[in-house]
Amino acid sequence: MQVQVHTDDYIQGGESLAQWVHDETNSRLARFRDHLTRVEVFLSDVDAGKSGAADKRCVVEARAAGRPPIAASADADKLADAFTSAVEKAARALDTDLGRLKDRHGRETIRTATE
Repeated sequence: MQVQVHTDDYIQGGESLAQWVHDETNSRLARFRDHLTRVEVFLSDVDAGKSGAADKRCVVEARAAGRPPIAASADADKLADAFTSAVEKAARALDTDLGRLKDRHGRETIRTATE
């Protein structure tokens, strides 16, 4: 699983922030590692450097092999809170999407059966 981190010009942190996001993403999405090809994390400051409530935004886009991409976003006062919330939303969405590939008995569903 490849993790890419993108930030806008108003986000401070550089390489240490990117490494933290990379490690946390790998940790929190570890159970989907076999399915995911790439995860992109976009961090931005919504109001361009001015202080305000919920002005940090994180968008997580996860790409599973053979499936459409899944995106989740969150806004918060702190960048870490926005990231945590967005990656948890992405994990729930992946769980739902990938869970539909198998029925309750672990067999492939008609949606994924190939001839």
